[in-house]
Amino acid sequence: MFDASTPPHPEEGGRPSFPPVVYVPTTGEDDPATRRVLMHQVQDGRTALYTYSAIDRLHRFYLPDNSWVLCDVAALQRIHDETPYDLLFLDVDPGLRDDPAGADDGPGNSADDVRAVRA
Repeated sequence: MFDASTPPHPEEGGRPSFPPVVYVPTTGEDDPATRRVLMHQVQDGRTALYTYSAIDRLHRFYLPDNSWVLCDVAALQRIHDETPYDLLFLDVDPGLRDDPAGADDGPGNSADDVRAVRA
């Protein structure tokens, strides 16, 4: 179910590597326990979850100073179990900013709709 944008490492037999934890954009409530994970609907109608391997990448590719939650693979699976997503992007610019980071021209650059879901 993961569609990570990180290129595969040859020693892994062609499978993309995924970090042990990722930063996931959330809504900005003051109480972190009430924040919700932000999901996006891309142009073809699929639901995408954007994740980032470092906080500076979240701020560069997503939005500066956006709220976030740190998730491991088990937490990502729980999010998927509660609110399924079709795509999982790693370190991709969803195209939300007026001044795009220009980091990636891949399939994630067409986020049209943002939806918040409880993690």
